[in-house]
Amino acid sequence: MLTVLESLKLSTTFLENKGIESARMNAELLLSHILECKRLDLYLRFDQPLKPNETNIYREYISRRGNFEPFQYIVGEVEFYGLKFFVDKNVLIPRQETEILIETILENTSKTNELKILDIGSGSGNIPISLAVNLPLSKVISIDISAEAISVAEKNRELHDLKSRIGFIKADILINNLEKYNNTLDIIVSNPPYVNKDEFSTLQKEILNFEPEIAVTDFSDGLTFYKVISEKSKSLLKENGMLFFEVGQGQAEDVQSIMMKNGFKNIEIIKDLDRIERVVVGTNK
Repeated sequence: MLTVLESLKLSTTFLENKGIESARMNAELLLSHILECKRLDLYLRFDQPLKPNETNIYREYISRRGNFEPFQYIVGEVEFYGLKFFVDKNVLIPRQETEILIETILENTSKTNELKILDIGSGSGNIPISLAVNLPLSKVISIDISAEAISVAEKNRELHDLKSRIGFIKADILINNLEKYNNTLDIIVSNPPYVNKDEFSTLQKEILNFEPEIAVTDFSDGLTFYKVISEKSKSLLKENGMLFFEVGQGQAEDVQSIMMKNGFKNIEIIKDLDRIERVVVGTNK
């Protein structure tokens, strides 16, 4: 039987030869998940032999990672804004930069207000669930074109016991106007597919080969959803309701212009921790 250290060395070499970045870290994270311990705890268990079933699972995980399958899909979960979320190939993997979107909304709202929120593009449910947890009096509607994504989001809603406060609906914002919510919403938020069709083929293999295309690109100029959502939000939002977007690198000024053309005021651009313009927010007149 191989020990923890021997397994890590072999796995690291395998992943390096496959061209996986941060191969040692990947090997350690996958093994710590199997052994249900913290990554640093592995250093105290170098001489521990792996059980046959642990070895078999680890080999499968390393093989999948060597094929560029994202770590999060392999282990089936990810942490976002301090919360656990289940993920699979049907949903975009929540990114750390999207936490800036959550923080910006929370900075512009109050926990004591009974807010009605619409999230466009449910994915795993990370945005609506994070907002519902941190805004305890809020009610959230979240739409997605993918029934499979909604199924994952509903699983996460159950995990966080939020069924009474979050509703997931299968809908396409490009087609559906959602008239029943006209003039009722305090906040609309979206992290839409914003990679343009020319950039899509240049993305890293983990995204290109595994994450759902419809959650990554609009198969156009990357601005399709910003134009449609900005236009439709005018009738959906209450007066002084707020629209929050996550944007891709280099898109902030274009999205700001789109929102201005649709009559939004007090438009701000927020940078993430890497000083990249990441969130655009405006108020409905």
